[in-house]
Amino acid sequence: MDSKQVAELSSYYLFQNYGRETICFSHGKGEHLWDLEGNRYVDFVAGIAVNCLGHAHPDLVRAVAEQASRLIHVSNLYQIKEQVDLAEALASVVPAPLGRSMFCNSGAEANEAALKLAIKHTGRRRVIACRNSFHGRTSATLSVTGQDKHRKGFEPLLSKNVEFIDFNDLEAIKGAVDGDTAAVILESVQGEGGVIPASSEYFRTARDLCTERGALMIVDEVQTGMGRTGRWFGFQHFGVVPDVISLAKALGGGVPIGAIVSTPEIARTFTPGTHGTTFGGNPLVCAAANAVIHVLKRDALVERAAEMGEKWMDELRSIASGHEEVIDVRGKGLMVGVEMGDLAREFQRYALGKGLLVNVSAGKVVRMVPPLIVSQGSIDALDQAMRDFLG
Repeated sequence: MDSKQVAELSSYYLFQNYGRETICFSHGKGEHLWDLEGNRYVDFVAGIAVNCLGHAHPDLVRAVAEQASRLIHVSNLYQIKEQVDLAEALASVVPAPLGRSMFCNSGAEANEAALKLAIKHTGRRRVIACRNSFHGRTSATLSVTGQDKHRKGFEPLLSKNVEFIDFNDLEAIKGAVDGDTAAVILESVQGEGGVIPASSEYFRTARDLCTERGALMIVDEVQTGMGRTGRWFGFQHFGVVPDVISLAKALGGGVPIGAIVSTPEIARTFTPGTHGTTFGGNPLVCAAANAVIHVLKRDALVERAAEMGEKWMDELRSIASGHEEVIDVRGKGLMVGVEMGDLAREFQRYALGKGLLVNVSAGKVVRMVPPLIVSQGSIDALDQAMRDFLG
């Protein structure tokens, strides 16, 4: 069966709710993928910032295989050693007073849990979110996603309790957070919104307002967490510590796991029966996530992302210099966006023809979130493609 045949069967048997390329991959290794026809690609998408260790990383493969041979699932009716090991590993990389974890299956579930936690803990209902944000596709997380194109057709959702403000607007957030606010939910970098980093002043102001007015500061680290931005978590660039963070994507390196991490005091809000999940934190996914954290630490991949990302963006800015069609090059670490309007999708197609997989976010930004093990040679290949495309 070739890629075209898979696409034809997909159109017959699957919901058509994804705009898929015709390509179908057979296997991967490191930052490379091979399709069913044997063509090789450099993966700058990484499963949308998921495959932080690349494909078929031996430590991750070993952890999953060994755990699967022992125990895959038992449910949260019982103690789970692998879950405790993972919570301890996360506690070793989050700043105090964060350190209590609860596991689920995805980023949307993590944000859903974070919102429920904030509402129950504060006894309030009002939530402040940002325009251009993205927090998930469940009813509650769509309600705090500040993009009409995602909410259209599903409203009213829960949005009567949500107020949207402009991202990085100090006066807007000062006027929005009050004594009725349960939570402010923010991204340290708006990924789906076009790779737009928050400003330090904005994050510090949000932290101060939440502390002063009794609201919880929730930071969505689903896409930015686990070393992506050159720090373990994106909020660490701004010198603040939120009340709750949500994680998923790279946490499992490819297996589906999400988490919220909070303080001991706030974590006590969830008592038995107040929140739960059947599959969340099962032994298999926790073993995988433990392996991810181990490799990120051992191989200093967080620090590597910071160093490589800074040099990469400098080079991309140099390439873009003199080309007015490139509006901006921005990001943090190995989360890089090149804003180029209508040319973004043209470059995506051009890069694909060169065996380079990139993604477009916000319709105008070439987003590159490669595995944190990406080689300099692969980055050089992308840079050359950008030079050739721009002429």
